[in-house]
Amino acid sequence: MEHQTPASHRSRLRPVLRRPARLLALLLVARLAPCVLSEPDVLSWAGNFGSINLPALDTRDAVSTGSATETLILDGDAELSADNGAAARLTGPGGDVLSTEYQLTFDGDGGSDTGAATVDFTPYDSFLASPVLIAHVLGDDAVQVTLHVRAQNFAGQLANAGAYSATQTLTASWVGP
Repeated sequence: MEHQTPASHRSRLRPVLRRPARLLALLLVARLAPCVLSEPDVLSWAGNFGSINLPALDTRDAVSTGSATETLILDGDAELSADNGAAARLTGPGGDVLSTEYQLTFDGDGGSDTGAATVDFTPYDSFLASPVLIAHVLGDDAVQVTLHVRAQNFAGQLANAGAYSATQTLTASWVGP
């Protein structure tokens, strides 16, 4: 007479038999992992943005613009965010402020060249409230980032004469390949 294993015993044996196969697969993956390591991720600015010197506002309705460009070196996608605090607003004598807006442009669009779409002029306190994604294109490991600033008097107001200054901080964060 042939010995038969009851169904209740068979179901207990199946998980035990599968475990060695899973363990072996995990061990193989762990052994191969060191072979696929690559160079560290690259994300750095080539330097600091230069100062942006705006022409004087010589009439109540005048608009003054300027820009500075810096290179971002990267080998994967990145995000740019900005400081939206009071330091980013043009402030002058006696605490007077000007309407301050920022814009970003790139030498690539993220399609055929590393870059992103233009970020239109936005008030300083909401500029890049959502970070902009810079898409990396293989073989193009640098993008020219241009920060534009636009200043003007608020409607119906005239700010005090004098020097105005602001500091805008752009932060690049790694997203991945």
